[in-house]
Amino acid sequence: MLRVAVVGSGPSGVYTAQSLVQLHSDVLVDVLDRLPCPYGLVRYGVAPDHEKIKSLQNNLRAVLEHERVRFLGGVEVGPGGVPAARLRELYHAVVYCVGAATDRRLGIPGEDLPGSWSATEFVSWYSAHPDTTADGFVLGARSAVVIGVGNVAVDVTRMLARGQAELSPTDMPQAALTALAASRVTEVSMVGRRGPSQARFTTKELRELGALPDTEVRVEPAELALDPAYADPSGLPAANRRNVEVLRGWAETPAKKADHHIRLRFFLRPVELLAEPDSGHVGAVRFERTQPDTHGGVTGTGHYEDIEAQLVLRSVGYRGVPLEGLPFDTTTGTVPHLAGRVLRENLVAPGEYVAGWIKRGPTGVIGTNRPDAKQTVTSLIEDADVLVQKDLPEDPLTALRAQGTEPVEWTGWQAIERAEAELGASLGRGVVKLPDWQSLMNAAHGSAP
Repeated sequence: MLRVAVVGSGPSGVYTAQSLVQLHSDVLVDVLDRLPCPYGLVRYGVAPDHEKIKSLQNNLRAVLEHERVRFLGGVEVGPGGVPAARLRELYHAVVYCVGAATDRRLGIPGEDLPGSWSATEFVSWYSAHPDTTADGFVLGARSAVVIGVGNVAVDVTRMLARGQAELSPTDMPQAALTALAASRVTEVSMVGRRGPSQARFTTKELRELGALPDTEVRVEPAELALDPAYADPSGLPAANRRNVEVLRGWAETPAKKADHHIRLRFFLRPVELLAEPDSGHVGAVRFERTQPDTHGGVTGTGHYEDIEAQLVLRSVGYRGVPLEGLPFDTTTGTVPHLAGRVLRENLVAPGEYVAGWIKRGPTGVIGTNRPDAKQTVTSLIEDADVLVQKDLPEDPLTALRAQGTEPVEWTGWQAIERAEAELGASLGRGVVKLPDWQSLMNAAHGSAP
């Protein structure tokens, strides 16, 4: 039997496992994850009010319950855990599907002021990621600026405008629900450095802002008009054209009274976060007005505008991080590869593969991972006759336990699910996520909370 380790249980990892068992009849797959819970960003990145997208977990579950697939959670690969070299000894092949674990930075003065956070930190908090230590995001804030115009920016903007009645039925952890329910943030500005025709959000996500109860969405007609494609969007891709149509509708709608106001701003790039003199806490973001250049980008105009904000969420993209024992391209934030085969000094490294964001960069939607994973698996299967020549010492799970690693198997994950259902019932809600490592591990191993 061909034994393969897939590192990462998000969509790219699970789709890799799925392709392996579909395309090869004699393969056993262990899906390893640092966390005791599977599903990656589907569990810890999809907004809690997006129940339809979160239901994708049911499809991923079917793969992880396949008779030739085994989930092993709580397994750190790299420093402090299982060395990558040891993993290669235990399996014929290793496929790294570890995503892009950090955020891009703005690189401007004041970026690290108190009250300035990456959007990922905010998402991790309201999604109950067990690594989260940050809190107090909305405490004392009246207005917020979200820098970026992608789907994550739309998600965090929407969460800031949601009320308790809409958030309570979700699986959001209780502490985050309590904090957001008490939030005094009434103004949220979502700001992009380029124009509406180049925004990265999907039309479906965008329209959800206009469907929020007691919320007014405002768009500056003058900023839309700066976009050369705004007057005639017929040459745009269909998705971008629909975005422009939605924004045009909001720009032409008269102002209305509402408890929450969302402002979509364009052609403004952040140049500095400004501190409040007394507290040193962020108090505003200074933007420079931009204008389109002739190459699809923007240039600065030398005109500036300050937008008040006691909370700043930076949503300008993810970035991969180096993995111990693997080559890494610092320019792209990815592992060099040839059709998924890891390249070391431009030579294929036998038995090492990548899929997902660490392979191609943080692009595409969840479904993009399926053909990406299939390409990598096709390469692996082409190499299988050579790979299986390597003798493996023993069952990898036995070896992991012998060196002090005690993985959370599927039954442990099911115990976590039961504990989260019980927690929700005790709070008069549905399923509520366990928010920290201790409670997750206690549940997985049957300990008292």
